[in-house]
Amino acid sequence: MEGSTSRRHALQYQRFTRLDRALHVTMIVSFISLALTGMILKFSYTGWAAFMARRLGGYEGAGFIHRSAATLMFCLFVVHIWDLNRKRIKEHGGSVVKLVFGADSMLFNRRDLVELIGTLKWFVGAGPRPRYGRWTYWEKFDYFAVFWGIFIIGSTGLMLWFPVAFTRVLPGWLINVATIVHSDEALLATGFIFTVHFFNTHLRPEKFPMDTVVFTGRMSVAEFKRDKPAEYEALVAAGKLEENLVEPYQPVVIRTIRAFAWTALAIGTLIVLGIVYAMVFAYR
Repeated sequence: MEGSTSRRHALQYQRFTRLDRALHVTMIVSFISLALTGMILKFSYTGWAAFMARRLGGYEGAGFIHRSAATLMFCLFVVHIWDLNRKRIKEHGGSVVKLVFGADSMLFNRRDLVELIGTLKWFVGAGPRPRYGRWTYWEKFDYFAVFWGIFIIGSTGLMLWFPVAFTRVLPGWLINVATIVHSDEALLATGFIFTVHFFNTHLRPEKFPMDTVVFTGRMSVAEFKRDKPAEYEALVAAGKLEENLVEPYQPVVIRTIRAFAWTALAIGTLIVLGIVYAMVFAYR
């Protein structure tokens, strides 16, 4: 009995599926590749951009990597839409309404506003920590920021990739507009991901120095209960907590995951520093 109890305590809650994790890792690789090569092209007149371009086969090589990463990002988006449709059929009985407006929906709702206000009160000691559910308002914001970015940056990027084809049906001056929108929106996305998103995910006191759940897909039951109390209580009440408990990964797997995550974090930080330098000391 004691052995069974201790084993149960060692189990972890599985928050993300294998596909969820694979898509996120793919997005990290794709986004960092896009951000690095994009900033190299945007700030090509700076010393650090020229140095990095030489390491990537020149500006032509950086452009090739940029377009390849963009293609990978588009494929990732298609797979995610396919996965949403699969979940609609498997988990929501084929109902689009339940998928979009259900309890675990990524759409913003009244609860998010209540939690935002509650969080601000908690920050200044005027109230308790909100009892967050499966998705917090900042996680939803990050999620839809990707959709917005793929639409805006992706569409303008296609115009810059195939200008002749687009100007057969669109006025030529739109290519100039696309250049500005693509460049500035990409700069905004890069700055946001490598500062705000990194902070919300990894630098919060309860997660510092790194939250590995999106890579492992699992977290301790104690952490789950503390981090997502509303979701925890809902699963317990429905008797579904046990079926979502899994064995933790071996330490060597965790070390490998952390090495990858720290590498991504370091590259992102260096990109931000490069942007700040270019904007402050060398902007043209």
